[in-house]
Amino acid sequence: MTNKVLVAGASGLVGEAAVRRFAARPGWKVVGVSRRVPEDAGNTAFHSIDLTDAVASRELFGKMGDVTHLVYAALQETPGLFEGWLDETNIERNALMLRNLFDPLSEVATGLRHISLLHGTKAYGVHHPSLGYDGLRIPLRERDPRREHRNFYFDQESYLREKQVHGTWQMTVFRPTVIYGEAAGNNMNPLLPIAVYGALLREEGRPLDHPAGSLEPWLREAVHADLVADALSWAATSPAAAGGTYNLTNGDVFTWAGVWPAIARTLGMPLGEPREVSLREELPRRRREWAAIVAKYGLASSPDVMELVGYNSLVYTDNMMRGAPAGQPVPALNSTVAVRHAGFGACIDTEDMFVELLQRLEAKRVIPPAGSS
Repeated sequence: MTNKVLVAGASGLVGEAAVRRFAARPGWKVVGVSRRVPEDAGNTAFHSIDLTDAVASRELFGKMGDVTHLVYAALQETPGLFEGWLDETNIERNALMLRNLFDPLSEVATGLRHISLLHGTKAYGVHHPSLGYDGLRIPLRERDPRREHRNFYFDQESYLREKQVHGTWQMTVFRPTVIYGEAAGNNMNPLLPIAVYGALLREEGRPLDHPAGSLEPWLREAVHADLVADALSWAATSPAAAGGTYNLTNGDVFTWAGVWPAIARTLGMPLGEPREVSLREELPRRRREWAAIVAKYGLASSPDVMELVGYNSLVYTDNMMRGAPAGQPVPALNSTVAVRHAGFGACIDTEDMFVELLQRLEAKRVIPPAGSS
């Protein structure tokens, strides 16, 4: 049986990893859509499209009658990131994007069998000022009642549930925690800001300082973009995944104090001290220095540091580097028991994830190799 997966948001953190994962599966065809077409598209068919454009969307997706699977990981954020999570216009925009894609697709893709919808931990409402941590149970469990608040996640899911009444396809919803991966120019990828920050310090002959005023032992979670892609691949053909909603993490917890020495070693740098630095202020000031590094080492990455890391990723990383957020009594840890019981047991040590991903960036010449300066 021929399988063809449509990956929406294919240049994003999850989408890029999903394209690679499905393209590696025998018997699968992959088509990716995003506003930006990746430079290294390989043999995958890509289409550049703005999903807020209903006319262009109908023209494109109305011709995709052979799609059997959909991974919806498309997302639009506003500059500054956090304010946009509460903005009604941004909420409606993201709901509209899914409708613009799926309305025409559902009319022609009569062989559609499965949809994976990408959401995240914000589904639990911890980001929303009307909710916060009042009444929240830790760990976060998918089975707990929804804490009602305005969230495009809910609009998207409700829309697809209504469509499903007249369809024969199944759906799985994923809620990954903070995702780390290789994709450039994204909204919420802390890996590239960390890697570029390290490269800039190393070029100065400085140690790898941690960009926070202190290193508190605050427990955190992460998930490798490739692990999310593996979960999407599993869900596409697993009957046990049908109808499920699943948190995703690497399977462990970490502290910055615990993983920072391994990050320094991988970058070939001595370990520094906590030193409060705002990456969203520091990296834009060092555009010329980054461009010089790219030229000096013949890197394959963009000489424009902001194009490489993405402004919103700097905002996001600054937030991730801080200690316990004000008003947060306990870490917002996710239970991953449900997805394991359903049959997906992949996991990775988070320290190993940082080492692996940084080594990939070096091998792909996105950052200078360890030991160079």
